[in-house]
Amino acid sequence: MSMLDSARQWARRMKRDVVALWLAARDPRVPWYAKVMAGAVAAYALSPVDLIPDFIPIVGYLDDLVIVPLGILLAVKLVPPGLMQEFRDTATRSTRPVSRTGLIFMIAVWIAAALALLWLLWPKSV
Repeated sequence: MSMLDSARQWARRMKRDVVALWLAARDPRVPWYAKVMAGAVAAYALSPVDLIPDFIPIVGYLDDLVIVPLGILLAVKLVPPGLMQEFRDTATRSTRPVSRTGLIFMIAVWIAAALALLWLLWPKSV
């Protein structure tokens, strides 16, 4: 198997696991701490807006290549293995949802950052 095929399979597994975590965050059988982590990771990964936009060279893809996979790995470890397999099976058969919560959170972070920058750079009267 080529390196490109391996990368494609890894990407498919990550996409499936994001949907599985989205399902896990809504299931009452999952412990609360796993729900919180799964919900946060799924909301961020499914959000149409990134914390660091992809058009920023190198750093823009850092969240997609490092932060999101690490969050997925941690959240998967917190969900009980039997339930995680069930969610993966369900995720394989379902379509990818879009996280409005993640979108709202990312917009709020960008607004807060803009306001903080404006406050820091606004001329102060002496």
